[in-house]
Amino acid sequence: MSKPLLDRFLARAVKQGRLGVVFADGSAATYGHAADGFPDIVIRFTDAHVPRDIILDPRLGAAEAFIAGRLVIEEGDVMGLVSLLRANNPWDKGGDLGRPSRIKRLIGRASFAAEQINNAISSKQNVAHHYDIGNDLYALMLDAEHWQYSCAYWREGVTSLAEAQGAKLAHIARKLHLSAGQEVLDIGCGWGGMAIQLAREHGVRVTGITLSEEQAALARQRVQAAGVADRVTILLEDYRDTAASGRRFDRIVSVGMFEHVGRAQFDTFFAACARMLADDGVMLLHTIGRFGGPGTTDAFTRKYIFPGGYIPALSETLAASEKVRLIAADVETLRLHYAKTIRAWYANCLAHRDAIIALHDETFFRMWTFYLAGAATVFEHGGMGNYQIQYVRSRHALPITRDYLIGS
Repeated sequence: MSKPLLDRFLARAVKQGRLGVVFADGSAATYGHAADGFPDIVIRFTDAHVPRDIILDPRLGAAEAFIAGRLVIEEGDVMGLVSLLRANNPWDKGGDLGRPSRIKRLIGRASFAAEQINNAISSKQNVAHHYDIGNDLYALMLDAEHWQYSCAYWREGVTSLAEAQGAKLAHIARKLHLSAGQEVLDIGCGWGGMAIQLAREHGVRVTGITLSEEQAALARQRVQAAGVADRVTILLEDYRDTAASGRRFDRIVSVGMFEHVGRAQFDTFFAACARMLADDGVMLLHTIGRFGGPGTTDAFTRKYIFPGGYIPALSETLAASEKVRLIAADVETLRLHYAKTIRAWYANCLAHRDAIIALHDETFFRMWTFYLAGAATVFEHGGMGNYQIQYVRSRHALPITRDYLIGS
């Protein structure tokens, strides 16, 4: 029964480009037709249960079949497979790759709500799930200069990942409108790239906080090597504890961390930031965001990648910040920058396939590349982008025109 259902599903889902499917019983079918800009992909199912698993939950079912080696890509790669499906079903034209069955949706909503509590203990556990899997993996995937695990900024003429990440750091620095000697808080400082850049290029003092023990250890080493240890402090600390300490900062920056806060903690996050930001301070929040309204995190991402994470809608983010009277001085939408960034990470992973498998195993490599393929294509065809929201407490904190951002 599941094979005919999958046949109908794929016939609707693939119109341009071709998807060939070889079923476990040896039968085969082809969906779509050749079209410029759309790949041709051939996949094979190794057992008869794969169609059922995909029908029950198209995203998680296909992902787990691929991870387990039950869905084998014979021609093309996982980026091409996911690109083909998403390109045929773009978000802006009402497309959807398929929802889980009703019972799976009900179970998923209940577990999602529970995961979103994200207290201090669960937040640290959730961060460790993703970021404490080993710095060696990230060394193979990220740019070697800045170690940025967030959306780069692909200015015209920029071709390398390192250059694009440097452009992102410079772009954010301009929005922070820095002056030498200022105190800056970097919430979710990662491996210290932002803190090092701001201290070195702008003469500010930076406190970076992270919940990842592996990130903190390497960030401290990188700070020392960069010669800015007198101006950069890396703490293994929750933002709620930083706020409780009573410290205030001239500038606050947070890049790629808000996605881990959890919807239930949005108000808490912005209340903490408002307490920590000086009266004439500036804050820059860089986050993945939904183009549409509020939603839920898909089962694959919650299970394998970011437990407790949630991508906010712009409306949710602004609604939470409005409660503590933070003024959104500027909002920029980065529509395609993250897709280019993730494709560069994916290429690095393919280039270092053997090294990553040696660090983990082939199952992990398939899981990780599926994650990157899904992430890249959701920024190309799905309902996700990046927002940079500049906040102030005082309307006089910044120049009244955007001329100071010229060159960004």
